[in-house]
Amino acid sequence: MRIYSSLWNADEWATRGGRDKIDWTNAPFIATYRNFRPRACYWNGPLSIGQCAIPTKSNWWNSPLYNKLSAPKVDQMNSIRSKYMIYDYCKDTKRFKGVTPTECSLPQN
Repeated sequence: MRIYSSLWNADEWATRGGRDKIDWTNAPFIATYRNFRPRACYWNGPLSIGQCAIPTKSNWWNSPLYNKLSAPKVDQMNSIRSKYMIYDYCKDTKRFKGVTPTECSLPQN
């Protein structure tokens, strides 16, 4: 398994239209992962799709505990969003010319 991350110049959309300036003197920007332990289904081609969806103990991600956030976790997430999120592309009607991206209208269970 591999994890890829990317950093890109988002001067316009990720900085509230350029109001929050990026300090390029800190470049190059480096991202690292600490204490990252991936626990996932092994991919062995298309057969894995069915194997990874079977509700077994080893497929922990299929258990009801991980189907949705608990009420306290939803509150915590909304609190963090309200304090720290400066851009929501689901609300960026200018960028998408009035068409909301598909994933923005999916149910939030």
